[in-house]
Amino acid sequence: MDLASLAIFAGALIVAAGSPGPSIAALVARVLARGPRDVMPFLAAMWIGEAIWLSFAIFGLALIAQSFHAVFLAIKWAGVAYLAWLAWKMWTAPVAAEGGQAPASGSPWKMFATGMAVTLGNPKIMMFYMALLPTIIDLDSVTLLGWAELTSTMVLVLVAVDLGWVLAAGGARKLLRSARAMRVANRASATMMAGAAAAIAAR
Repeated sequence: MDLASLAIFAGALIVAAGSPGPSIAALVARVLARGPRDVMPFLAAMWIGEAIWLSFAIFGLALIAQSFHAVFLAIKWAGVAYLAWLAWKMWTAPVAAEGGQAPASGSPWKMFATGMAVTLGNPKIMMFYMALLPTIIDLDSVTLLGWAELTSTMVLVLVAVDLGWVLAAGGARKLLRSARAMRVANRASATMMAGAAAAIAAR
């Protein structure tokens, strides 16, 4: 891949990944509720999920993805259901001021599964790779090395953008120390998580 093509791809991805959507809403909600310590499985799943969509687009598997529409639809609704359940748990979670002690971490596998479901079931991400990417890159000319270069560029962009969101949410969370503030944060996070579920369900 030439540098100009990679730069165009990176620029388009920065805009797409940096704009708030269901995945970012779920990520920020999780950090506000639990802190940044245990979100790495969620982030890893988001990055792997986007790599899957990128690979589908590059290797001409859009037709296969359409053929297995029912599978992706099931993934989408599983993600919606789990996000809605998380929203309910956050809304009803008890709060107590404990000197800033971080809450117990959730199961890494559950976090990973949630991130994967949110990413694979997110129409915004699917449309970027399946519809917009072919207008940016000539996918017919992409070699295996080109795929590796695009994937590496994608990972670098997503790591920078997503960790930026994590740091911002983590900084906001440090301001929340009282039980009342934590209750507000939990319910704001629940609202964001429910909004992410609704955004995915509506598309």
